[in-house]
Amino acid sequence: MSRIKARFEALKKEGRGALIPYLQAFDPDYETSLELLKAMPAAGADLIEIGVPFSDPSADGPTIQAAALRGLKAGATLGGVLEMVRSFRETDAETPIILMGYLNPIDSYGPAEFCFDAVQAGVDGIIVVDMPTEEADLLDSHAREAGLDIISLVAPTTSRTRLFHVLKDASGFVYYVSITGITGTGSASQAQLEEALPKIREATDLPVAIGFGISTPEQARTASRIGDAAVVASALIKTMAGTLSEGKATDKTLPAVLEQLMALSAAVRA
Repeated sequence: MSRIKARFEALKKEGRGALIPYLQAFDPDYETSLELLKAMPAAGADLIEIGVPFSDPSADGPTIQAAALRGLKAGATLGGVLEMVRSFRETDAETPIILMGYLNPIDSYGPAEFCFDAVQAGVDGIIVVDMPTEEADLLDSHAREAGLDIISLVAPTTSRTRLFHVLKDASGFVYYVSITGITGTGSASQAQLEEALPKIREATDLPVAIGFGISTPEQARTASRIGDAAVVASALIKTMAGTLSEGKATDKTLPAVLEQLMALSAAVRA
């Protein structure tokens, strides 16, 4: 059983949803992001999403764009991100890790090599923001052979017919982009989530994680109860960015982010 499936099944038995925090690899530097990654499970992360810095992050708002630029300035590469996951796995063999990024770095790395190397490093799933279902054959066979879940994205604008098409071969979980737009620029209401989720569940039995616009403990609690998980990204990055001095980590950086993560976790577990 994959780590993703095992974690969601365990949480279902607990009667609660998951909290999935996001961090941008190498932001503001490799050492700080690795230290944060290693500290996240104890602070309440059930699964962890790691952003792969990219120079043209089309789905991301200004907060994550800035984080990606900091990561690239710190020397981030796709191979470097895999090394970061490998280091994390030296002390944590259970927390599922999902990479979120764009197709160009994977294509440059080599799709088959990437899928194999990602699993060897300890990655459980990938979200490729700019890879539509019709282009997924670039990775699909390699990912299946390696045992890597490709997480499908759906949105408020996804029609019922399209939902069944996108989710017919989905694995891991479904990522519901809860707003129309880029990250960190708005939030879906409880009513909107309650209207959207039954349509998605009609098309798949996979867990549904809700992201884009989840920033407060209350929003995380609501999303994790209506769906199966809440993804928090821009809010954590904003907190980190607020502690930096001239783009560099300070002694406030890790404590501030971890304190916020613990508050989010407490709400999800309440």
